[in-house]
Amino acid sequence: MLPKKGFTEGRSVRTVSPVSVSMSQRDRHEAVSLQTPSDFSHQLALETAIKRSQAYLLREQKPEGYWIGELMVDSTLVSDTIAYHRWNGNVDPIWQRKAVNHIFSLQLPDGGWNIYYGGPSDVNATIKAYLALKLAGVPVTDPRMLQARQTALALGGVPRMNTFSKLYLALLGLFPWDYVPTIPCEIILIGKWFHVNFNEMSNWSRSMLVPLAIINHFKPTRCAGRTGRSGSKVTLDELYPAGYHERDLALPRDPRPFTLRNFLLWLDRFHKWIEENRLRPFRKLALRKAERWMLERFEGSDGLAAIFPAMLNSLIALKALGYPDDHPQVRTAEHELKKLEHETNDKVWIEPCFSPVWDTAIVLVALAESGLPNDHSALKAAAEWLISKEIRFRGDWQYKNPAKVEPSGWVFEFNNKWNPDVDDTAMVLLALRKVPTDNPKKRDASFKRGLDWMLTFQCRDGGWASFDKDCTKSVLEKVPFADHNAMLDPECADITARILELLGYENFSLDNPQVQKALGFIREHQEEDGSWYGRWGVNYIYGTWQVLRGMRALNLNMKQAWLLKARDWLESVQHSDGGWGERCNTYDDPVFKGQGPSTASQTAWAVMGLCAFDPDPASPAFGSLRRGIEYLIRMQNPDGSWTEHETTGTGFPRVFYLKYDMYRNSWPLLALATYSKLLQRVNGSSTARVNGHTKKLPQHLAEVVAP
Repeated sequence: MLPKKGFTEGRSVRTVSPVSVSMSQRDRHEAVSLQTPSDFSHQLALETAIKRSQAYLLREQKPEGYWIGELMVDSTLVSDTIAYHRWNGNVDPIWQRKAVNHIFSLQLPDGGWNIYYGGPSDVNATIKAYLALKLAGVPVTDPRMLQARQTALALGGVPRMNTFSKLYLALLGLFPWDYVPTIPCEIILIGKWFHVNFNEMSNWSRSMLVPLAIINHFKPTRCAGRTGRSGSKVTLDELYPAGYHERDLALPRDPRPFTLRNFLLWLDRFHKWIEENRLRPFRKLALRKAERWMLERFEGSDGLAAIFPAMLNSLIALKALGYPDDHPQVRTAEHELKKLEHETNDKVWIEPCFSPVWDTAIVLVALAESGLPNDHSALKAAAEWLISKEIRFRGDWQYKNPAKVEPSGWVFEFNNKWNPDVDDTAMVLLALRKVPTDNPKKRDASFKRGLDWMLTFQCRDGGWASFDKDCTKSVLEKVPFADHNAMLDPECADITARILELLGYENFSLDNPQVQKALGFIREHQEEDGSWYGRWGVNYIYGTWQVLRGMRALNLNMKQAWLLKARDWLESVQHSDGGWGERCNTYDDPVFKGQGPSTASQTAWAVMGLCAFDPDPASPAFGSLRRGIEYLIRMQNPDGSWTEHETTGTGFPRVFYLKYDMYRNSWPLLALATYSKLLQRVNGSSTARVNGHTKKLPQHLAEVVAP
């Protein structure tokens, strides 16, 4: 529990007028009483902002009880879809025109395309966009295409694209398969008996690689066709800086002769020799198992793994396997992909997946913390909906975590029964504990199952990862097709701290062995400057806030030097406008940490981090905190929402980022609510008649405004 000491504890409280306050009293009050009008207006503005935010979010709730915000990403999903339709030979010209408009709308002044808002041009995004536009018939002489070509060449051109991007080019006959790293189907046959096996890869990599392995076997190249007035064949020969030459196609070797990378590149060439000579005694078995694995995981999910890359790969794999266009599995896969699209009269864009469970849990916590009673109809509906989404199925997690625990857990999306994850489960449990519902026994049973299930995922070093347990064999990051930076599912401070926050609220003792191990993990992963790396949010602000909130919930002594160092770091990166901001370039180089335009979501995280210290109103930390709150109040829109353009969510660092549109509205409300409760703890409360109305005021303000 949080301490209850008030700001006026040990003092006699009496009613005085502002002019009668003595100098010694001003010293004791740190001149707060002379600022009564501004303090009172600050309190009223805070309450008004909370009410507006509550009203906005309540209006946004779906009839079924959930909340969902759009997941906004870069241009690559639309580019890939244009390429797929060309490969499939079924192009809707109206849809394609809208897709072209969307891609052009995201083009940067230098001619390229980036992978996060405000970021520099990225070689994969730029070449994918250029190719999509070229396939759609945009002439290469268009000034925008000429700019794109120049930028793509400056970034290194096709040779600098990652493996998955090159594989899509190979499907269209635009890159030789001989230089695409092999993804052998046989990998699915390798069991626990081998140190590096199929289940040692991250959950999302398994879902992407199984259909890609099928594609890699069949190599179903279909010519990109002809385009433009001249009807010339589509190529990308112009995107090779030194001209098209084999020396630029192969993956670069390590200059040192005897290294793991060079061994794995040799192994890839050996695989290709085996392929060419058809020395594949287990290939048919592996193909059947890969197909069966993929089809099995369509069940109970909104497409394979319910995420765009795996869904698109699986559709291509089905067609490569010979499934006809009218086959139910093909139609279902196409339908699930289509659901991710947003279409207007002028544009079409695509979400990578849906986020209803995650969004609902965060909004529910924010509304409950901000003062909505736990029997409010909106909260009850949300809690019931979350309970209905519990997954009572032993999915793919069982291979890395064979614990004898009742299956439970929650996912990010609507339906994805094979892949419940720890982070969503922790967030849902934080929400469910707020609302007993009309059936507390049902809620309690669901909560207990989820908690017991989640606790079994603690890794050897004390941390928690997202989907799997101890998925950290670094050799997998060295294989030639693993340049998408997502082969592993490492433990991270943000998820571990969120779980510790939950355990703190549930009165787990600091002596609990799991808590002790987790605290050791948190301490070990603190950066030299006091911050923490954020795996699933951008970036050090996200990691640091979550750790501090988790430590406060555990009722740790927040005056310890290592925690104060984190507080000092947060204060040091506050911007002059009172807010906080950080861009995705911190994943490329930590020198950029804490830098970037202020955002509502990141300011909210930092505010909650500072609130963890219960700062005295006279301290510098309280001044920083108050400026952050004033930023949030000042930037709120009249309808109770906040505007935010920056990308603050992380998919795969340095590869794929997300803008959670719900973040700009849910996290600020939770921050305002956390600050409001801090004021009540620090100052106590009272009421006063202001303009004929009764208002709750901090205790020290009540002294100077009472009649």
